[in-house]
Amino acid sequence: MANRFSDTLFQLVHSLEKAEKRHFKLYIKRSSSKEDLKIIQLFDALDKMHEYDEQVLLKKLTDNSKTKLANLKTHLYRELLASLRLLKTGENVDLQLSEHLDNARLLYNKGLKQQSLRIIERAKEVARANQKMNTLVQLISLEKKIEILHITRSTTDKTEKMAEEGLEISSHIDRVTRLSNLALLLYRWYVINGHARNEEDEKDIKVFFKDYLPKDLTRVSGFYEQLYLYQSYCWFAFIRQDFLMYYRYAQKWVDLYEEHPFLKTVETGHYIKGMHTLLNAHFDLRNFQKFDLALKQFEDYSKTHEANMHDNFRTHTSIYINSARINGHLMKGTFKEGLKLVEEIEERLNEYALFVDQHRILVFNYKIATLYFGSGDYEKALDYLQRIINGPMNLRIDLQCYARLMHMICHYELGNYEILDSLAKSVHRFMAKMKNLTVVEEAMFRFLKNSYKSPEQIREALKKFLEQIKHLEKNRFETRSFAYLDIISWLESKVHHKTMSEIIYSKYIKSKKRKY
Repeated sequence: MANRFSDTLFQLVHSLEKAEKRHFKLYIKRSSSKEDLKIIQLFDALDKMHEYDEQVLLKKLTDNSKTKLANLKTHLYRELLASLRLLKTGENVDLQLSEHLDNARLLYNKGLKQQSLRIIERAKEVARANQKMNTLVQLISLEKKIEILHITRSTTDKTEKMAEEGLEISSHIDRVTRLSNLALLLYRWYVINGHARNEEDEKDIKVFFKDYLPKDLTRVSGFYEQLYLYQSYCWFAFIRQDFLMYYRYAQKWVDLYEEHPFLKTVETGHYIKGMHTLLNAHFDLRNFQKFDLALKQFEDYSKTHEANMHDNFRTHTSIYINSARINGHLMKGTFKEGLKLVEEIEERLNEYALFVDQHRILVFNYKIATLYFGSGDYEKALDYLQRIINGPMNLRIDLQCYARLMHMICHYELGNYEILDSLAKSVHRFMAKMKNLTVVEEAMFRFLKNSYKSPEQIREALKKFLEQIKHLEKNRFETRSFAYLDIISWLESKVHHKTMSEIIYSKYIKSKKRKY
C-alpha cells in the first residue's frame, strides 16, 4: 500500500470520474496529433494499473526510453489539467474569476483596453458578490495599470473610488491573512501536540494566540474575516479544553453559513469542516440531543448536490460523518453497535486512500481500538493500537501516548501479567519523555504495579484508584485522560462487576433524564 500512489500522474488519473475521463479523450482527439495519440495510450495504461509500475509502462509503450516516458508523462499531466479546467470552470467561482482575469490580460496585451476593462468590471461584481477579495485586488491592480498607462476617459470619481477601494481591500486582506495564519498555526500545534498538557502549555498557547490575533478586531467584518476568527477561537478553546467556548465558536462558524447560504456552494469545504467541529463540540460536552440533531443535519446535507460535486467534498463528508457515528456510540456506550460500522469505514478509507491524510487514519485507528476495548475484545483492540504505535511519530503525540496506555490496559485485562511490569516502565518512560503524564496516568501506573495479586487485593486497589481520580473528572488538565480513555467508567465496571458498556449507557440514560 505504501507505494500504491507514489506517482503524481498515476494519482491524478485514478482520481478522475467516468465523465472526466470521457471529456479528456474527446478534448485530446480534437487535435489528433501523433504525440496526442501517444498520451492516450499512456493514459489507458495508467488507468488499467492497480499499482504504479514504471517497468510495466515501458514495456506497454513502444519506442519509449525513460527520458521519453518522463516527457510524455509531463505532457499528459498538463493536458489532463487543461481538460479538467474546461470541464469544471462553470462549477467553481474561483476558476471563473481566474478565467475572466486571464481573458482581461489577453485582451489588454492585444491592445483592446476597453474590452479588457469591461471584462474586469463584470469580474469585479462576481468577486464582490462572492467575497473573493484576493481576486478582486488582482482585478483592481490590472484596472489601475490600464488607467495609469493609457487614456481611457474614466471619470475623476471613478479613479478616486478605485483608489479608496484598493486601500479598503488591502486592509481586509491583511486581516484575513493574519486570522487564517492564526487558525492554521493553532491547528498545526494541535496536530503535533494534542491538547494543552499543563500550565506551561496553557501559558504558551495564550501568549501565542494574543501575539497573532489582529489588534483591530473591531473592524472584523465580512464572511472570510469572521470565518477565520471563529476557526481561530475554536482551535484556541479546543487545545485548552475549554469545551464550552469551543462549542460557542463552532456554532458561530456554522451559523455564519446560515447568514450567507449561497456561500455553501462557494466555500463548501469550510462548511463541511464546520459541521465536523460542531459535532465534536457536542460530543465533548455530551450534548446528546443536539449531537443527534446536528448529525442528522449533516447526513441530510451529504446527499445534496453541492456535497457531492467534488471528490474532496464527498470524501471528507463521508469521513466526518463516520467519525461522528463512532463518537455517538462511544459516548452512549453502544460499543458493539459501533463495531458494525468498522467494515464500511475501512472500505471507505481504502476507496479514498488518495485523499485521506495520515492524521485522519491515526484517529480512526484509535476510535476503532476504543470500540473494541469497550466491547471487551482486547485482542482486536491491540491490533488497532499497534497500527498507531508502529506508525508515524511526528503526529499527535497525545494519541501515541494514550495508544500505549490503552495497549497496557488491554494486556492487564488479558492477564498477561508477566510482561506488565516491563511494559508499564516502558510506557511510563515514553509518556514522561513526551511530557504527557497527568495525575490520572501516574495513579494508573501505581495501580498496575500493585494490582495483579489476590482477587480481594485487586478489588481494594480498584476502589482506591477510583476514589483517587473521581474528583479529577472536572479538572481541565485531567479531562484529556477521560476524553481519550474513559478510565472512570472502566474502573466502575470492575468495581460494580458490570460491563463498561452498561456503565456508560446508564450514565447516558441518566444524563438524558436530567437534561430533557
